[in-house]
Amino acid sequence: MNSRKTNKAFYEERLNSIMEYIHNNLDRKIDIKMLAEISHFSPFHFHRISRALLGEPIGAYISRTRVETAAKMIRYTTLDIESIAYNVGFETPSSLSKKFKNHFGISPTMYRKEKLLTIKSNTIMELQLNIKKPKLLNIEDKLCLYYRMQGNYQTMDYPFAWKKLWNEVKTQKLFSKGIEHLGLPHDDPKVTDENKVHYDACLVIHNEAKPTGDIGVKTLKGGKFAVFLYQGSYKYFANVYDYMFNEWLLNTDYELRDEPVREKYISNPERVVENKLKTEFYIPIM
Repeated sequence: MNSRKTNKAFYEERLNSIMEYIHNNLDRKIDIKMLAEISHFSPFHFHRISRALLGEPIGAYISRTRVETAAKMIRYTTLDIESIAYNVGFETPSSLSKKFKNHFGISPTMYRKEKLLTIKSNTIMELQLNIKKPKLLNIEDKLCLYYRMQGNYQTMDYPFAWKKLWNEVKTQKLFSKGIEHLGLPHDDPKVTDENKVHYDACLVIHNEAKPTGDIGVKTLKGGKFAVFLYQGSYKYFANVYDYMFNEWLLNTDYELRDEPVREKYISNPERVVENKLKTEFYIPIM
């Protein structure tokens, strides 16, 4: 990469291939996993890069493109609504009608009758994030105990995972200064089936440890990372990722390494109010 412009163009060129495929295949089922392969983005980062560039999750983009294309066909063609529904990938006309009304606040039939009516999606209020400019750090390999969870990120039992890991620290007498709480979100529910999403709760340790049952031991590879400090609720993590990948990464000369991102939880959510929680995000770069 020789300039900031070429770096952003590099990612946008790959995104263009995805968008082109979507627009040419609205009448059939679009497999998001296949889109990741078409883009040649790292499996670890596909959903975050595409969301950052599009301004929304890839699944939401496909859905919005279908319903907006249907609106154009209703307005500018004489095709019946049933045919339009099938042409943009809805299994039934009623599915289109429901989605259309939720998106535009009017039914497809009413819109056809009132062609002069201007319709558009609801605007989204901009969120102000408390996030610092990144530090560029070279991190050494880290040894950790980890507990892998599977399922919906929103309903995972995180307190149980941390308690289980700390019990293992006590059992193996691994306590020392500098133990860190890290999270490794491996999957995106917009790409991976919800019941197959994986997340590793990790405790960075400084003494030799042995795997025991569902508690594993592994080394997190070191390297160069952009480290962002964010203060605020965990529920806005998706917005933080959007900022890091879109506002920062695409305007630098850095590329992503094929490693998962890391979340370091600095605050204890049982002792700190939600909007004061501090989290560090580690983005692997080269």
